[in-house]
Amino acid sequence: MEDLKVAAAVMRSVVGRKAENLARMEVLVQEAARRGSQAICFPEMNLSGYGLRQEMGSFAEPIPGPSTEAVLKMARKFSLLILAGLAEKAEGDRYFISHFAAGPGGLIGIYRKIHLGPPEEGIFQGGTECPVFSFGRTQFGIELCFDGHFPELSTLLALNGAEVIFIPHASPRESEGEKKARWLRYLSARAYDNSVFLVACNLLGETESGLALSGGALVLDPKGEILAESQGGGEEIVLAELKGDTLRRVRENSRGYFLARRRPDVYKNSTSHGAGSEE
Repeated sequence: MEDLKVAAAVMRSVVGRKAENLARMEVLVQEAARRGSQAICFPEMNLSGYGLRQEMGSFAEPIPGPSTEAVLKMARKFSLLILAGLAEKAEGDRYFISHFAAGPGGLIGIYRKIHLGPPEEGIFQGGTECPVFSFGRTQFGIELCFDGHFPELSTLLALNGAEVIFIPHASPRESEGEKKARWLRYLSARAYDNSVFLVACNLLGETESGLALSGGALVLDPKGEILAESQGGGEEIVLAELKGDTLRRVRENSRGYFLARRRPDVYKNSTSHGAGSEE
């Protein structure tokens, strides 16, 4: 990969108020561009707002659609990669929690959340694809919030070429400090085990049902160490330089690049019986 300066955004978002959310988003995009960022990642459903009621369908829209076009305009105006999310309306009145990547040259791709949290089931459908996208000479994947608890997804993205994994969140209930401490228990492992950079960010404010969203952002290197983190207290962007040489050094170390030493032949042939089981 080539060096990439990224920004992870902590942002307030109100359900259904897309024009306000877009305006708030553009302020952060402009700041990221002014500070030299080449990419900025926004939290889960930052455009539509995060909600868990059946009426979320009335705020959903297709991709591409009006919100996508507004973000593409920002990407062209400020010449950077923007990752943004919304409730997506797909064919047949199906609804997904989706994140899309918009570059100066157009729409790069869409990721639909695969692992839905229990409260999201029945409102949204789970995606079925885990694509890897390209921006310049950098390959990246996207997961969304609850997805981060499933190690196989990060490994699959890394095996398919991802060098950076972005994990936007809309995660309530904890303080920002408590959330960061929890993130470090498992997101560090996703970065370390798969030798990838990892960028996480969370919504700030409240859901439409009054659940508190505490914000927070974190950037990890391929050893799971913190490169940058949010300071708390409001909307902000967290910047970090993702160095291609750092990734190359990790992946060229036979003792530190674990994916190269996997044994999928053994995994496929293993049975479900424990070591002490009897037929």
